[in-house]
Amino acid sequence: MMEDNKQGILLESGTNEIEIMKFTIGGNLYGINVAKVREIMISAPVKPMPMAHPSVEGIFKPRDTVLTVVDLPKYLGVESPKDPKDIFIITNFNKMFIAFRVHAVDRISRISWTDIQKPDKTVSGGAEGVATGIAQCDGELVTILDFERIVAEIAPETSIQMSEVEQLGPRDRNDKPIWVAEDSILLSKMIEDSLRKANYVNLHMFSNGLELWEALASLPQEGDVFRDVALIITDIEMPQMDGHRLTKLVKENNRLKQIPLIIFSSLISEEMRRKGRDLGADEQLTKPEIGHLVDVMDRLLARQDRQARG
Repeated sequence: MMEDNKQGILLESGTNEIEIMKFTIGGNLYGINVAKVREIMISAPVKPMPMAHPSVEGIFKPRDTVLTVVDLPKYLGVESPKDPKDIFIITNFNKMFIAFRVHAVDRISRISWTDIQKPDKTVSGGAEGVATGIAQCDGELVTILDFERIVAEIAPETSIQMSEVEQLGPRDRNDKPIWVAEDSILLSKMIEDSLRKANYVNLHMFSNGLELWEALASLPQEGDVFRDVALIITDIEMPQMDGHRLTKLVKENNRLKQIPLIIFSSLISEEMRRKGRDLGADEQLTKPEIGHLVDVMDRLLARQDRQARG
């Protein structure tokens, strides 16, 4: 059993490394970021829930907490009978605890984000696929699943809600350049649509931290950098370069460090918050709080304007 103890995991910030827990379904190897895992346990009886998503197996209550169980083999199209030896991976992200049924848990590998490649559409299942990356771990290919996207499909009400932005009321048009690094195709579109709804009209979307960093590096070395980038929003989990590494690079650069940077991630635990703060992030927000993100963007950009008038 793996308890909620992350001592020794990603002790250093900004190293662009990730701990992957590998597990098997139907003989295939998959992976999940250890930062999302709170516990692993032998499967237990599950109480079915009426009118639930077909992949929602039901609920069970380990100790004092009621958890939703997602039948991950069924979600992935693997038809297999339930086995008492199956494993529940208890996860915590987006402020939710969810159990995912898998067939077996392999081991944990520490790798660099540079070793994780974005899958093409034939591998990921198209534009809305659930493979967020393909990793080479200990000589084996591992499919890293987009658990945020899985939960967003199963329970849309738990994901980014456009209604939060609508509740902000009429807003003035803001054409300051906002750069966003988010690898999930689904979440990237939801974030972009929400920010456009909030009247942020000058958005530049990047599929990982490396793409955004390379774009920053290509900017003219002279002139006002804020004309090109007024604010950066970054996820943490991304192939090639994660958000912590991106934050470190931006905040250690004398020219770029004044650009406000928001970490917007499903993984904002107290430990992650400490790491982001140590790296210099201006704000850290938990998905899917898109209304809160807009409020913070407004505040940081207003602060920037005051400093410019100075």
